[in-house]
Amino acid sequence: MSNRPVRTPSYRHHKRSGQAVVTLNGRDHYLGPHGSPESRAEYDRLIAEWLSNGRRSPKTASRSRGRSGSGSDLTINEMLLAYLRFAEGYYVKNGTPTQEPDNIRWAVRPLRKLYGHTLAQDFGPLALKAVRQTMIDSGLCRAEINRRVGRIVRVFKWAVSEELIPAEVHHGLRAVSGLRFGRSEARESDPVRPVPDAFVDAIESFVSCQVWAMVELQRLSGMRPGEVVSMRTIDLDTTGRVWTYTPADHKTSHHGKARTIFLGPQAQAILRSWIRTELEALLFSPAEAEAERKAVMRAARKTSVQPSQRNRAKPRRKRKPGDAYTVESYRRAIARAIKQANTERAERGLPPIPHWHPHQLRHNAATRLRKEFGLDAARAVLGHSSPIVTEVYAELDAMKAAEVMERVG
Repeated sequence: MSNRPVRTPSYRHHKRSGQAVVTLNGRDHYLGPHGSPESRAEYDRLIAEWLSNGRRSPKTASRSRGRSGSGSDLTINEMLLAYLRFAEGYYVKNGTPTQEPDNIRWAVRPLRKLYGHTLAQDFGPLALKAVRQTMIDSGLCRAEINRRVGRIVRVFKWAVSEELIPAEVHHGLRAVSGLRFGRSEARESDPVRPVPDAFVDAIESFVSCQVWAMVELQRLSGMRPGEVVSMRTIDLDTTGRVWTYTPADHKTSHHGKARTIFLGPQAQAILRSWIRTELEALLFSPAEAEAERKAVMRAARKTSVQPSQRNRAKPRRKRKPGDAYTVESYRRAIARAIKQANTERAERGLPPIPHWHPHQLRHNAATRLRKEFGLDAARAVLGHSSPIVTEVYAELDAMKAAEVMERVG
């Protein structure tokens, strides 16, 4: 036998996960973020236990549970930390982080609360169902619960691909079926429907001309909110009788799909006053809308602004208007306009306008196009690859069905 001394296992960096790792008796132990004080303390603890146990891992007996694979001591909290680090670098579009990392954080919140200190390899289908039940109890709708559970399963799939946990953990979680309509305690979400044109027209005098132009363009063309807020002159082809708008970025661009939006005479009439000489500048700017609003307020003043008022220090605004609308700021502008319109309507004794959001305007266009030109035409205009998706957007034409049945009996 060799008399060579057994070297103390080293503290190493696992590059794939960003974790610190030490290998004891052929088994990897993940310690937490590499370089952190917590990971160093965990390393010292494990080495002390290993040495006191005759240079054998003290957890050898507890880890022998009939599982194959790596069988690491990675906890769910540690796995989530590694995955979120990966997600923040992966879910980036045109150099800008997407909303997906935040969606993942919301999805895994009950997982962390219930099982954060559990070994990732010990998480199974029953535990996933327990996490799902907390989502049901919190009042989330069925569709959102299924999306969040899907994100959790995706985290474990990634961990398997990085050889952080055994493959059968992910296989077991995949056996948990999604919640079915009418077969669970979860509430159902209200379907997204078109908003009546009268409710849309009611906010015209309460929004900026920029926001109203975007509302009108959505009603006419069926484009998504994210597409209308990002319109630039360089993305428009105005040479033909029908103009085309090719967004630089859109919902399915990461799948390699092209998106072309066709703009007829009414949309062209709206856009002509917004086309810019700066080709890459956005057509609709909240900063310009704010400047125009202030100009109108100054013009309506009955008295001149006093020097003391000009020099008066004003508190710093929490949010300044930027050069670009986002989907969220566009939605907020509409929500504010609805609130203002309802205040005026209440003073006049009129019923309030129900809340609506800009994505419903796409449903307006879908329903009108399907009614006038058929499902295939609506699918082509909306950019759907399947007519089944278009059916989700387009309200069924009950009048047409009634007319058919009147003829056939």
